[in-house]
Amino acid sequence: MKCPFCQHEDTQVLDTRVSEEGDAIRRRRRCGKCDKRFTTYERIELMMPYVVKKNGSRTEYTSAKLRGSLELALRKRPVAAPAVDAAIASIEEKLLTSGKREVETGYIGELVMQELKRLDNVAYIRFASVYKNFEDLVEFQNAIAEVGQERKSPRKS
Repeated sequence: MKCPFCQHEDTQVLDTRVSEEGDAIRRRRRCGKCDKRFTTYERIELMMPYVVKKNGSRTEYTSAKLRGSLELALRKRPVAAPAVDAAIASIEEKLLTSGKREVETGYIGELVMQELKRLDNVAYIRFASVYKNFEDLVEFQNAIAEVGQERKSPRKS
Protein backbone atom coordinates (compact mmCIF):
# COMPACT_ATOMS: atom_id res chain seq x y z
CA MET A 1 0.00 0.00 0.00
CA LYS A 2 1.48 3.36 -1.03
CA CYS A 3 1.80 6.12 1.53
CA PRO A 4 -0.66 8.92 0.61
CA PHE A 5 1.84 11.53 1.83
CA CYS A 6 5.18 10.57 0.22
CA GLN A 7 4.11 7.76 -2.18
CA HIS A 8 6.59 5.36 -0.60
CA GLU A 9 5.53 1.76 -1.24
CA ASP A 10 6.64 0.22 2.05
CA THR A 11 4.00 0.69 4.75
CA GLN A 12 3.52 -1.30 7.92
CA VAL A 13 0.17 -2.40 9.39
CA LEU A 14 -0.01 -1.33 13.03
CA ASP A 15 -3.57 -2.37 13.89
CA THR A 16 -6.39 -4.31 12.19
CA ARG A 17 -10.04 -4.18 13.29
CA VAL A 18 -13.45 -5.03 11.90
CA SER A 19 -15.57 -1.89 11.43
CA GLU A 20 -18.54 -1.25 13.72
CA GLU A 21 -20.98 -2.27 10.95
CA GLY A 22 -18.99 -5.45 10.31
CA ASP A 23 -18.79 -4.80 6.57
CA ALA A 24 -15.18 -3.62 6.35
CA ILE A 25 -11.72 -4.15 7.78
CA ARG A 26 -10.02 -1.03 9.15
CA ARG A 27 -6.22 -0.95 9.14
CA ARG A 28 -3.95 1.64 10.74
CA ARG A 29 -0.72 1.92 8.79
CA ARG A 30 2.62 3.68 9.19
CA CYS A 31 4.92 4.72 6.39
CA GLY A 32 8.46 3.35 6.67
CA LYS A 33 9.94 6.47 5.02
CA CYS A 34 8.07 9.56 6.34
CA ASP A 35 6.74 7.88 9.52
CA LYS A 36 3.23 9.32 9.01
CA ARG A 37 0.18 7.26 9.92
CA PHE A 38 -2.99 6.71 7.92
CA THR A 39 -6.06 4.47 7.83
CA THR A 40 -7.24 2.17 5.05
CA TYR A 41 -10.46 0.19 4.68
CA GLU A 42 -11.10 -3.07 2.87
CA ARG A 43 -14.64 -3.74 1.68
CA ILE A 44 -16.23 -6.48 -0.38
CA GLU A 45 -17.22 -5.26 -3.81
CA LEU A 46 -20.14 -7.19 -5.24
CA MET A 47 -21.02 -6.48 -8.83
CA MET A 48 -24.43 -7.53 -10.05
CA PRO A 49 -24.44 -8.48 -13.72
CA TYR A 50 -25.84 -6.11 -16.34
CA VAL A 51 -29.26 -6.98 -17.71
CA VAL A 52 -29.56 -7.47 -21.46
CA LYS A 53 -33.07 -6.61 -22.61
CA LYS A 54 -34.94 -8.25 -25.50
CA ASN A 55 -34.09 -5.32 -27.79
CA GLY A 56 -30.36 -5.81 -27.06
CA SER A 57 -29.92 -2.76 -24.84
CA ARG A 58 -28.07 -3.15 -21.56
CA THR A 59 -29.01 -1.69 -18.20
CA GLU A 60 -27.87 -1.95 -14.62
CA TYR A 61 -29.63 -4.49 -12.43
CA THR A 62 -32.01 -2.86 -9.96
CA SER A 63 -33.48 -4.70 -7.01
CA ALA A 64 -36.48 -2.35 -7.02
CA LYS A 65 -37.62 -3.61 -10.44
CA LEU A 66 -37.40 -7.21 -9.26
CA ARG A 67 -39.33 -6.38 -6.09
CA GLY A 68 -41.97 -4.54 -8.11
CA SER A 69 -42.51 -7.53 -10.40
CA LEU A 70 -42.84 -9.93 -7.49
CA GLU A 71 -45.17 -7.63 -5.56
CA LEU A 72 -47.38 -7.11 -8.60
CA ALA A 73 -47.76 -10.85 -9.10
CA LEU A 74 -48.33 -11.38 -5.36
CA ARG A 75 -50.81 -8.52 -4.99
CA LYS A 76 -53.66 -9.48 -2.63
CA ARG A 77 -52.14 -12.93 -2.08
CA PRO A 78 -51.42 -14.36 1.40
CA VAL A 79 -47.63 -14.26 1.17
CA ALA A 80 -45.66 -12.66 4.02
CA ALA A 81 -43.14 -9.90 3.34
CA PRO A 82 -40.22 -11.95 4.75
CA ALA A 83 -40.99 -14.68 2.18
CA VAL A 84 -40.80 -12.08 -0.62
CA ASP A 85 -37.50 -10.78 0.79
CA ALA A 86 -36.14 -14.32 0.90
CA ALA A 87 -37.20 -14.90 -2.73
CA ILE A 88 -35.44 -11.70 -3.81
CA ALA A 89 -32.31 -12.68 -1.87
CA SER A 90 -32.37 -16.12 -3.50
CA ILE A 91 -32.66 -14.65 -7.00
CA GLU A 92 -29.89 -12.12 -6.35
CA GLU A 93 -27.64 -14.83 -4.93
CA LYS A 94 -28.14 -16.90 -8.08
CA LEU A 95 -27.30 -13.86 -10.22
CA LEU A 96 -24.12 -13.18 -8.23
CA THR A 97 -22.96 -16.79 -8.15
CA SER A 98 -23.63 -17.29 -11.85
CA GLY A 99 -20.34 -15.51 -12.49
CA LYS A 100 -21.80 -13.84 -15.56
CA ARG A 101 -21.17 -10.19 -16.31
CA GLU A 102 -24.40 -9.96 -18.31
CA VAL A 103 -27.67 -11.87 -18.03
CA GLU A 104 -30.69 -11.77 -20.29
CA THR A 105 -34.08 -10.73 -18.98
CA GLY A 106 -35.32 -14.23 -19.82
CA TYR A 107 -32.93 -15.76 -17.31
CA ILE A 108 -34.17 -13.43 -14.57
CA GLY A 109 -37.76 -14.17 -15.59
CA GLU A 110 -37.17 -17.90 -15.19
CA LEU A 111 -35.68 -17.34 -11.72
CA VAL A 112 -38.72 -15.25 -10.76
CA MET A 113 -41.06 -17.97 -12.03
CA GLN A 114 -39.25 -20.60 -9.94
CA GLU A 115 -39.62 -18.50 -6.80
CA LEU A 116 -43.27 -17.64 -7.49
CA LYS A 117 -44.12 -21.29 -8.10
CA ARG A 118 -42.64 -22.04 -4.68
CA LEU A 119 -44.45 -19.14 -2.97
CA ASP A 120 -47.93 -19.06 -4.53
CA ASN A 121 -49.47 -20.83 -7.53
CA VAL A 122 -51.89 -18.02 -8.35
CA ALA A 123 -49.06 -15.47 -8.40
CA TYR A 124 -47.07 -17.86 -10.58
CA ILE A 125 -49.92 -18.06 -13.13
CA ARG A 126 -50.33 -14.25 -13.07
CA PHE A 127 -46.64 -13.70 -13.76
CA ALA A 128 -46.44 -16.49 -16.34
CA SER A 129 -49.40 -15.09 -18.28
CA VAL A 130 -47.56 -11.82 -18.82
CA TYR A 131 -44.02 -13.22 -19.02
CA LYS A 132 -44.90 -15.96 -21.50
CA ASN A 133 -47.37 -13.68 -23.28
CA PHE A 134 -50.40 -16.00 -23.14
CA GLU A 135 -52.67 -15.27 -26.07
CA ASP A 136 -55.60 -17.59 -25.47
CA LEU A 137 -57.43 -19.61 -22.86
CA VAL A 138 -55.69 -22.86 -23.83
CA GLU A 139 -52.31 -21.49 -22.71
CA PHE A 140 -53.81 -20.53 -19.34
CA GLN A 141 -55.34 -23.98 -18.99
CA ASN A 142 -52.03 -25.66 -19.82
CA ALA A 143 -50.18 -23.57 -17.21
CA ILE A 144 -52.83 -24.32 -14.58
CA ALA A 145 -52.72 -28.03 -15.43
CA GLU A 146 -48.93 -27.98 -15.10
CA VAL A 147 -49.14 -26.47 -11.62
CA GLY A 148 -51.91 -28.92 -10.69
CA GLN A 149 -49.82 -31.90 -11.81
CA GLU A 150 -46.87 -30.78 -9.71
CA ARG A 151 -49.08 -30.52 -6.61
CA LYS A 152 -50.46 -34.05 -7.14
CA SER A 153 -47.15 -35.79 -7.81
CA PRO A 154 -45.01 -36.56 -4.72
CA ARG A 155 -41.94 -34.40 -4.45
CA LYS A 156 -38.51 -36.01 -4.48
CA SER A 157 -36.08 -34.99 -1.78
